[in-house]
Amino acid sequence: MGVTLSGGSGFEHFLDAKINVGTEVIEAVKRNGAQMQQRAQSLAPVDTGFLKRDITLSFTNAGVEFAAAISGDAEYDPYQEYGTRFMPGKPHIRPAYYAQRVIFTKDIRELVLRK
Repeated sequence: MGVTLSGGSGFEHFLDAKINVGTEVIEAVKRNGAQMQQRAQSLAPVDTGFLKRDITLSFTNAGVEFAAAISGDAEYDPYQEYGTRFMPGKPHIRPAYYAQRVIFTKDIRELVLRK
């Protein structure tokens, strides 16, 4: 289970015209990815700590697209996130994503308006 922060090709072309995608946007993606990982880890239910430790951050760089991906790699992470018919979920990835996307959007907007 994972969440990726990235933009589509139209978003990339817009940014190319406005700011240096090679540095400032990559730094914003890295910073926001790390913050989202920390937030997801802080929201994760803790019994043994395995679930919390297995929330990972990875980056992909495919040409002009740079993305941060957060994933809960514990086998039982989806059951904790969404629940089962026997227990309610304890969301931690989704709330982290919803909070971070506001911050990420604000950071990118500030970069664009600054140029």
